[in-house]
Amino acid sequence: MTDHRPVRILLAAAPLLRSGLRTVLAVESDLDVVGEAGDGEQAIELARRLAPDVLLADVGLPRRDGVAVAGAVTAARLPVRVLLLTGVELDRYVVPALRAGVAGLLSPDTPGGELVAAVRTVAAGEVVVAPAILRRLLDRLLSLTPQPPPALARRLEVLTGREREVLVQIARGRSNQEIARALSVSETTVKTHVGNLLTKLGLRDRVQAVVLAYESGLVRPGTG
Repeated sequence: MTDHRPVRILLAAAPLLRSGLRTVLAVESDLDVVGEAGDGEQAIELARRLAPDVLLADVGLPRRDGVAVAGAVTAARLPVRVLLLTGVELDRYVVPALRAGVAGLLSPDTPGGELVAAVRTVAAGEVVVAPAILRRLLDRLLSLTPQPPPALARRLEVLTGREREVLVQIARGRSNQEIARALSVSETTVKTHVGNLLTKLGLRDRVQAVVLAYESGLVRPGTG
């Protein structure tokens, strides 16, 4: 967020989980829960009507699950960042969720402090993936693509050498500041490279960049 108004949040989950989330968020003066939904259809309707900054949704919503909600928000080009709660045991949802345009993936039992920090990070335009979920994601990508399809590798040909280096650093989980130090450039230069590579590859955010880096074989688990 670039101004000082509270981050506007829409909650979409079962009543018990919603209550817990509301309790955690209510004590933060810079966070404001502006609406609540009990199912996916209602979440999409409220996202359109209320235009929250962040939609904090459970993957297991009735009527339309959290992945479908994220896909609908993305397809409608709503200025809403979706932070999805999904257990690591439900890793069949993870790759579809990333492709649907979610800005974050957390476990439902994420500690309150980490949840609040994740909401703020997502609202600021960054992405958040819980380490346990990211590990499962990378394991799955490796099992699905032991030999990366040539078409995926060819997608990277539009990048300059420096942009490929930045993509590798992103895939290793490094922040812009860490990338700047590693490549001996300014943080502003890194931000420019990140924006350029996302545009060239048609990606929404850094999480989708991580997925492509692993699916294409540019980065492999254990190499960074």
